[in-house]
Amino acid sequence: MTQPGDGTPQPAALVSEGRGTVLVIACGALAREILALKAANGWAHVDLACLPAILHNRPERIADAVEAAVARHRGAYGRLFVAYADCGTGGALEKVCARLGVEMIAGPHCYAFYEGLDAFAARGEEDMTAFYLTDFLVRQFDAFVWEPLGLARHPELLPMYFGHYERLVYQAQTDDPALDALARAHAARLGLCYERRLTGYGDLAQALARAAR
Repeated sequence: MTQPGDGTPQPAALVSEGRGTVLVIACGALAREILALKAANGWAHVDLACLPAILHNRPERIADAVEAAVARHRGAYGRLFVAYADCGTGGALEKVCARLGVEMIAGPHCYAFYEGLDAFAARGEEDMTAFYLTDFLVRQFDAFVWEPLGLARHPELLPMYFGHYERLVYQAQTDDPALDALARAHAARLGLCYERRLTGYGDLAQALARAAR
């Protein structure tokens, strides 16, 4: 990622490195899930390099950071796969991946591919007033939501940011009662109704399975 005030992409960190022939370049918010899928499926030939998840707060920098990671690692692997959806890049990441000849995850963002693209699209109107959290965001709520929005210092801003939301939807990748309780507490903190959906890994699992082949 880039450091604040610096436009130069930083290299992706190799989280899982071995004798892999396939490298997944991923958002750091997906690291735990990708490593779980790698272990469950015995993908010893798949390595993982992650860009910091905080890039999602500066989505205009994602495409450049991914391009730099591809350039850095391409010579060492037979295949690269980008574990990002569009993620707020406005199509810039798709253009970069097409130019570089690497595949990425289909869809607008991780909420869509965790839910499943078809299911997410079908819920379009129903979820217009939903604020989503994943396992990662439940764990990192303060660092990725509360603090960046300045709500710790200015709680009076809460209605401005969340007044048009009605529900907090927790898309659970794992069946974890502790995370469920924490997500419920986040909903109460935001003044929103709470809904939990056990999505599992959704379309991420299928996308990685294709990349691993």
